Amino acid sequence: MALYVQKFGGTSVGSVERIKAVAEKVKRFRDEGHQVVVVVSAMSGETNRLIDLASQINDEPTPREMDMLVSTGEQVTISLLAMALHKLDVEATSYTGAQVGIRTDSAHTKARIQRIETDDIQADLDDGQVVVVAGFQGVDDEGNITTLGRGGSDTTGVALAAALKADECQIYTDVDGVYTTDPRVCSKAQRLSAITVEEMLELASLGSKVLQIRAVEFAGKYNVPLRVLSSFEDGPGTLIVAEEEETTMEEPLISGIAFTASEAKLTLLNTPDVPGVASKILGPIADANIEIDMIVQNVAPAGDYTDFTFTVAKSDYKQTKSILQDQVIPALGGGELRGDDNIAKVSLVGVGMRSHAGVASKMFRVLADENINIRMVSTSEIKISVVIDEKQMELAVRALHTAFGLDKDSIQGE
Repeated sequence: MALYVQKFGGTSVGSVERIKAVAEKVKRFRDEGHQVVVVVSAMSGETNRLIDLASQINDEPTPREMDMLVSTGEQVTISLLAMALHKLDVEATSYTGAQVGIRTDSAHTKARIQRIETDDIQADLDDGQVVVVAGFQGVDDEGNITTLGRGGSDTTGVALAAALKADECQIYTDVDGVYTTDPRVCSKAQRLSAITVEEMLELASLGSKVLQIRAVEFAGKYNVPLRVLSSFEDGPGTLIVAEEEETTMEEPLISGIAFTASEAKLTLLNTPDVPGVASKILGPIADANIEIDMIVQNVAPAGDYTDFTFTVAKSDYKQTKSILQDQVIPALGGGELRGDDNIAKVSLVGVGMRSHAGVASKMFRVLADENINIRMVSTSEIKISVVIDEKQMELAVRALHTAFGLDKDSIQGE
């Protein structure tokens, strides 16, 4: 007998028929003798509907009241799923995040889990119950309902699995696992049987939307076996593991290719090459709560001028340009601003880079052969990212996917 925490996202519970299908799936695990905790999201589209209702009442609702509102979406799903399980003669009890003892800080709309009180859940499990929990929410020490941010149900699932020492946390979604890249862009993309937490974190941060970053961080921190599965078809999915748990003799060189067209590039030309200039440029941007991604500063002769380039989210592009133009350039005593919001970032990710040389040179050669110009480069121990023209993004992904042996029938162990 094993203990599974199973999380079902909004599309998986998007209709009454899909909720019934989830109940059937849970029943199969229960009939095999396993203990099951089910974490669910709001039905697909429900959270957006609630947010729209709020906007019709008040353009700037308080975060506390927004949490009170949007947390009701999951409450509908847990009760309906419990009813569906009862219809199948499966004993089940539904709980909100507060009822199940998920304690968070008081940062409304983006709270972080501090602890989980598991005694009641464990008692229900020992009594043969399926426990159905509302994802995405908890309660602070003052009794206020809080939410964990969009996608927070993944975090709820992994946190419960860690607290209960579950054998596995299973994330059911509308895809059947983690792929080498987005199959909608590259038809030869393949499902990975396993991937390390490190690689999944990089892919998630670089544009892959299969899992929420916080959930992967939780899994790595508490050593929770995490598996991504399809809600709509049977299959082994993708297991996300700690690197030391890998049983293969050699890691694959590249595990996946991530990409995003949601960034913009800004360059300050002819800035003084003196100590403290980077702080003067980025400080006002940080004060506006705008996150910086890639940074490149050209080398200049001592005492001369240099160019400073960085990327931000495309949604922050106009505000960042205004800050540079109105605050930074006057503070520096001059400089020329250039911007481009038609860029894309393409990234190779793989723990095999640690022990293999030549990945970057091969990547650059493949892009050159396709006449794709590289604007910026950023590297880490297991990642290489390049900024290119947005219109060439899909061509770059497909070319690199083939060149690094990720195409169909090229993955070992599938």
